[in-house]
Amino acid sequence: MVLCHGIFGLDTLKVEDYGKPDMKKIVSLLLLLCLPLSALAGVRVVTSFSVLADLTRQVGGDRVSVVSLVGPDQDAHVFQPSPSDVKQLSGAQVFVVNGLGMEGWLGRLTRSAGFKGVTVVASRGVQPIKGIGEELIDPHAWHDPQRLQLYVKNIEAGLSKADPAGAAVYHQRAHAFSLRVTALDQWASTQFASVPAAQRKVVTSHDAFGYLGHRYQIRFLSPQGVSTESEASAMGVAKLVRQLRTEKVKAIFFESMTDQHLLKQIANEAHVRVSDKLYSDALSVPGGPADSWEKMFRYNVTTIMRSLK
Repeated sequence: MVLCHGIFGLDTLKVEDYGKPDMKKIVSLLLLLCLPLSALAGVRVVTSFSVLADLTRQVGGDRVSVVSLVGPDQDAHVFQPSPSDVKQLSGAQVFVVNGLGMEGWLGRLTRSAGFKGVTVVASRGVQPIKGIGEELIDPHAWHDPQRLQLYVKNIEAGLSKADPAGAAVYHQRAHAFSLRVTALDQWASTQFASVPAAQRKVVTSHDAFGYLGHRYQIRFLSPQGVSTESEASAMGVAKLVRQLRTEKVKAIFFESMTDQHLLKQIANEAHVRVSDKLYSDALSVPGGPADSWEKMFRYNVTTIMRSLK
């Protein structure tokens, strides 16, 4: 017997009173409605963008309820928080952010929301690199599986702090996910090793794959810097076109959340074919080719390899 006050005017529900299978399903649903809202919702987590939302779900499982401020196929660099975003964060228990200068709007949002919960800087402990020809730190560390392991550990620690009762679950799930990341890293190493290092040259919309290049010795070039907020200069574009012609770069990729116009212009001037799109700062929509970090990583590696060969 389960007590259920204030719902449909019922004081008690007895499953054994209902013999038909369909009625049992109905009673099960009613019993779920009797649970406290917090038990159904789980730990309330807000993440800054979709990649971090997936990592948090991988570690948190059913114990967390995750909302991403910047959704799939959207650009976190140019995001501007709305009043509804402020409301989402003010009601959260955990806020997962990337750090490394990725979210320039972060301070304004947390002050407006008066957030008092646990803030997880997912990149904490990561050894950063700088953008190509820039003094700015490259924030896109999640493209290196080895650095991503720190993301997983930091998220596990943050969820455990907010929800100590779930610490064992978070540890088990983080460990399982970490093993899958290691396997993907080994697979990617084998893939890229089959291409001579001198041929591993790729052009992308903006400088978002520096960590991937650092891990697998791929040379990435781009007309924009580490943030899409910066404009590509005419001088920089002309230099890149000359470089593509001289070095005979084969692969040019646009990114899922950026404008393709400039990259198509560069490709035409350099007489290089635009290959396909890559996913850099955002996952695809659910059901797409890159709707999780694991699928995004495998998709990007496969797509780059196809063009390099």
